[in-house]
Amino acid sequence: MEMNMSFSRDMDDEYEKFIRRMNPPRVVIDNESCKNATVIRVDSANRHGILLEVVQILTDINLIITKAYISSDGNWFMDVFNVTDQDGNKILDEGILDYIRKSLGPESCFMPSIRSVGMKQSMDHTAIELTGSDRPGLLSEVSAVLRHLKCNVVNAEVWTHNTRAAAVMQVTDEETETAISDPERLSRIKSLLYSVLKGSNKSSLAKTVVSHSVTHTERRLHQMMFADRDYERTGGDVLDDRQRPNVDVVNWHDKDYSVVTIGCKDRPKLLFDTVCTLTDMDYVVFHANIDTLGPDSYQEYYIRHLDGSPVKSDAERQRVTQCLEAAIERRVSEGLKLELCTTDRVGLLSDVTRIFRENSLTVTRAEVTTKAGKAVNTFYVRDASGYPVDVKTIDSIRQVLGQTILKVKGNPDDSKPVSQESPTRFHFGGLFKSKSFVNFSLVRSYS
Repeated sequence: MEMNMSFSRDMDDEYEKFIRRMNPPRVVIDNESCKNATVIRVDSANRHGILLEVVQILTDINLIITKAYISSDGNWFMDVFNVTDQDGNKILDEGILDYIRKSLGPESCFMPSIRSVGMKQSMDHTAIELTGSDRPGLLSEVSAVLRHLKCNVVNAEVWTHNTRAAAVMQVTDEETETAISDPERLSRIKSLLYSVLKGSNKSSLAKTVVSHSVTHTERRLHQMMFADRDYERTGGDVLDDRQRPNVDVVNWHDKDYSVVTIGCKDRPKLLFDTVCTLTDMDYVVFHANIDTLGPDSYQEYYIRHLDGSPVKSDAERQRVTQCLEAAIERRVSEGLKLELCTTDRVGLLSDVTRIFRENSLTVTRAEVTTKAGKAVNTFYVRDASGYPVDVKTIDSIRQVLGQTILKVKGNPDDSKPVSQESPTRFHFGGLFKSKSFVNFSLVRSYS
């Protein structure tokens, strides 16, 4: 049975490659038609998940998507993105432009490793996935257990939302600096981490997965928190109604679409987060328009389920709304941003998070990376009692860390209520009624 499934997957892969060879994707990069952004147009044979792949490739190289027009009604997929770098400038670096062409153009047919949406095996490190109830000091406890088990954390990302926590970590053996392969040791790691996640609350839900698989970390975190049902509201919500994203789902019966509109504060990777969630919920985006106005973002999606149906019930509509709200909120960083850059060593994460815990700081989000012997860690922290972080606390932490470089990036801006309408907001409804829709000039609309 397993052999038949493997054969079927191989056949599907070969068929997909054949279709892509017959209809190779085309990428046009335009730095002339728009004065403040680089315009990227992608035309390709359509298939489920392709929008997420394109958005993922652009966001993985830290491009900011300021506008987007998406159309994939039929067998052809047509996207236009306005993008800038982190500083709001056009993309002029030929290395980055060449990477975009190779990743999204015809050469991507023969470069399956470019597309990292799926899962693959790695013997360079061991992957650990954790989900459970959030509590002050949890990351410190997890890091201490890994250090005790002689595991070195080389990369990690931790999200918290709605009283839940999720982490994807990559660890190596302390001595060999390679993946941990001993089954008994892996079982012990899994067991001890599970106990930490459960804590003293034996009724709390927790899950621990230890493997040699490699996935796209941020997409995997979305999937883990979705499976953990973090979108279900509790009494401990941090965001009030004014700060919560404005998500609306209505059915357009004439076209059998469900129209999803989202208004919220703009931030990097926002489009990835929403498209990722719609894709993982098995919805297909047929048309979409994304626009930003100052600090706010406006998104409009025309979707159907994979079976071709729009949203069928009020319960499904509520679930879509809650899941999109959660997808946006997970990456909203509550607290003070701290950046730590120092020489990497075994136990560094354990030591730093212990110092945070001893100074009554709780970590709400974390990104841990190591490269060429250097550790670059970003933490968002809050005072465990709910008060703003005291400057004296940060000074105390600096003294304890010694020569380690610790930068304070300041509190994120408070979320502002999103206005209900934007003068630049765009609706597809008028276009569908117009006979000129097919001839609509994509590039001109972005100039």
